[in-house]
Amino acid sequence: MIFTPTETHLNLMRAFAGESQARNRYTIAAKKAKEKNLYVLEEVFLYTADQERAHAAVFYDLLQEASGQTLTIDGGFPVDIDPAMSGILQAAQRNERAEANDVYPAFAAQADRDGNTRAAAVFREIAKIEAVHAERFGQFETWLSGDALFSNNAVCVWMCQNCGHLHTGTKAPNVCPVCLHEQGYFLRAEMAAYTNGVTYRQQVMA
Repeated sequence: MIFTPTETHLNLMRAFAGESQARNRYTIAAKKAKEKNLYVLEEVFLYTADQERAHAAVFYDLLQEASGQTLTIDGGFPVDIDPAMSGILQAAQRNERAEANDVYPAFAAQADRDGNTRAAAVFREIAKIEAVHAERFGQFETWLSGDALFSNNAVCVWMCQNCGHLHTGTKAPNVCPVCLHEQGYFLRAEMAAYTNGVTYRQQVMA
């Protein structure tokens, strides 16, 4: 049986390639962050990279009917090599925003025209996730470029990403008093995964 790919099949492969490359770019960025002792940024990049892997898997699964075929695609993919972490974060934000606002909405519209409702829905939902990625990268870039990654204008709670120690103040401690890991492991607790904002408010008031 001859398989004739639709434009949506090609877009799914483009999305698979793009997400796979994003995962690798963020893994490389995580290594650079670690080399600069910015362990919190290492975690941000790795956390996002794993979500990009999940996106790639979803797009790949939607190509099931093309199994055994070779799809030839064209496309533009970014090269964002920068010695500065702020530049890498800016590029990541820009790329995620492009996916959220332009690339995936266009792919979704094409999927609608091709009658592929599942692909259209996935493109739209993943576009929303990429918008969150863009916002997160932008926030960390703002803090980093403003020399505020480990300081805050108002009292807040900081969490050591190694041991979970909570510190209340306008600045993360230079060294965690519990596990003795350096400041680079601290993150504003409200940005940490699996956390409860009420706990932090109580911590500030304690």
